[in-house]
Amino acid sequence: MPESIVNESADIVISGGGPVGSALALALRDSGLRIVLLEARAAGGGDARPLALSYGSRLILERLGVWPALAATATPIRNIHVSQRGGFGRVGLAAIEAGFPELGYVVDYGRVAQALAQAAAATTAQCLTGARVTATHGDDPARVQYEYGGEQRELSAALVVLADGGAAGESTTKAIDYQQSAVTARVVSERPHNNMAYERFTAHGPLALLPDSKNEQDGWALVWTTRPEHARELCAMAPEIFLGELRAAFGGRTGDFITVSGRVAYPLQRRRAQAAADHTVLIGNAAQTLHPVAGQGFNLGLRDAWELGEQILASRKNELGSRAWLDTYQKHRRVDRSAGLGFTHALVELFSNDLLPLRLARGTGLALLGCLPPLTNFLIRRMTFGARG
Repeated sequence: MPESIVNESADIVISGGGPVGSALALALRDSGLRIVLLEARAAGGGDARPLALSYGSRLILERLGVWPALAATATPIRNIHVSQRGGFGRVGLAAIEAGFPELGYVVDYGRVAQALAQAAAATTAQCLTGARVTATHGDDPARVQYEYGGEQRELSAALVVLADGGAAGESTTKAIDYQQSAVTARVVSERPHNNMAYERFTAHGPLALLPDSKNEQDGWALVWTTRPEHARELCAMAPEIFLGELRAAFGGRTGDFITVSGRVAYPLQRRRAQAAADHTVLIGNAAQTLHPVAGQGFNLGLRDAWELGEQILASRKNELGSRAWLDTYQKHRRVDRSAGLGFTHALVELFSNDLLPLRLARGTGLALLGCLPPLTNFLIRRMTFGARG
């Protein structure tokens, strides 16, 4: 090994300092373990993409101590209206009927990432921004190679956690390309949102309008799933034309749309890691990437971090990273992860087409769901706390 490589050791190395990786570091603040968090990008709050937090995620963020930093800019979701374009059937989900104060909250991804990163940096964990991981090796102990401050460095650790999708690791991944892109933006309409969210299924993918109040002005965070070429056209067209297209796709429940800002498109895939190296565990987007329908991705990743933190705190130091220890974590998370991936994938497959028989079946299903409050409340609990909630 070249002498220029700086060698160090830690108990746990977290590769990826986005919100999920930072949440894990924060969950372990009282563990007494030496934790090093490596993040390639500088910490910042500039990413304004809308993030739908479940009420269950709020409870985790409260336990981590960061919810007070987010509460003032989080817009509550108290009701959700689900429908399909060009077909009958609709269902309403209400927080009060499910016994929750809110169903969820809309916040900027960048605010969540910044709040968690700042809180993690205030713990005893060593948080290095600008540290680019180049390789991980599942030896005993595991090894992480990274570049930092112009130096080549290597860390050995009992456990390496790959988080947030930005890490380098030895894993196999199964991916499905949905042949869709999501356009995110902020729009303002004639009518206030009244803390209502809309999920409207169209022939080319779901269209979500989430209540989003900024600068004392009611507006909407838009997540519009469509064909990639249509997504590019939507981002390039004049604002007034875009707003007309949005009205045609969504309908008139909010009145006319008045303004739009911050249009961005990104491709959609479903990805799931099948295996990882020894002494290595994957969480968040490094473990799975979901379609944004129903807003489950970040909430699932946050549960990954929280439950991994709980297992670490309940374990002896010499158990970390062993095959039996890793198998226990994977078994504990399997049901929740599989349910989240399966639920969102089924929604995309069922609703992203315009065949008449499926449209009738969807309408019937939505109508029946709306007539069965116990079933809708069961669905709310699963969306709030995961499959094990």
